[in-house]
Amino acid sequence: MSDPILEVQELYKAYGDIQAVRGVSFQVGRGEIFGLLGPNGAGKTTTVSMLTGLLAPDRGQITVNGISFRTMPNAVKARLGLVPQDLALYPTLSARDNLLFFGRLYGLGGKKLRERVEAVLEIVQLTPRAGDAVSTFSGGMKRRLNIAVGLLHEPELLFLDEPTVGVDPQSRNAIFESVEALNRAGLTILYTTHYMEEAQRLCHRVAIMDQGQIIALDTPAALIRQWGSGLIIAGLPEDAAERLLPPLESHPAIKGIRRRDGRLYLDTRHTQEALLALLDATNRMDLPLRSLEILEANLETVFLHLTGRRLRD
Repeated sequence: MSDPILEVQELYKAYGDIQAVRGVSFQVGRGEIFGLLGPNGAGKTTTVSMLTGLLAPDRGQITVNGISFRTMPNAVKARLGLVPQDLALYPTLSARDNLLFFGRLYGLGGKKLRERVEAVLEIVQLTPRAGDAVSTFSGGMKRRLNIAVGLLHEPELLFLDEPTVGVDPQSRNAIFESVEALNRAGLTILYTTHYMEEAQRLCHRVAIMDQGQIIALDTPAALIRQWGSGLIIAGLPEDAAERLLPPLESHPAIKGIRRRDGRLYLDTRHTQEALLALLDATNRMDLPLRSLEILEANLETVFLHLTGRRLRD
């Protein structure tokens, strides 16, 4: 990792008796795309809210480019760009007028503002529609304009919170291309997403959160090597799952078995052989198989191995 632009040390945040974030620490290197992943309720939204100054931590330190958020919050915020999941746009204004309005809120004006507006329109591939009202835009175009707003003041660190939710494939690909181009130009990005394939494609490193803590942090490739064996998820009645354990636990193609939420999770050395063993055992014992899912090694299988829950739950 290059020298850190963001340093997070022992963050804590509670809502009454609920500890939403419990001792989160990590660093984001300058010029890195860093993914923050976790199922609903894992604490990632609370973490991002603290990192962007929307929430004050109960304890812990946040430093951006060597500046403490606690002692110099305005200086830190000036270096950050935030693209929230909820769209923040005026539908009756054109794309260009939205950007001019938000640019003035950032303190830009005159020639500098006009240049930045045209530059960010080009980055998100909306120049041909710059004069059209936002109300005429597709969901994907609105997402791209939302990103353009966060780029106006040339932040050093950009937070992208679920930037592709609900967008069409063309806009999704355009967002990927914009993110990759921005990163090649040197922008550091902290990226949250519900889509594992996005994180695997875009992120240099990812942190996986669950129950308010970071439970894994590394490059996608390293996490897949460590945790990403094939995975078979079988839905079975509770008594059926209990009966299946002895023959499956001793099978050489199966590394381990976990039971969670009424399902068996089979960590496999050889997915096809493990699947045949599962089907053979259920047939011999005349056990009902309510659902079956087979996943090859990728970042999604890593996530399921570690949390047992899909990000979309």
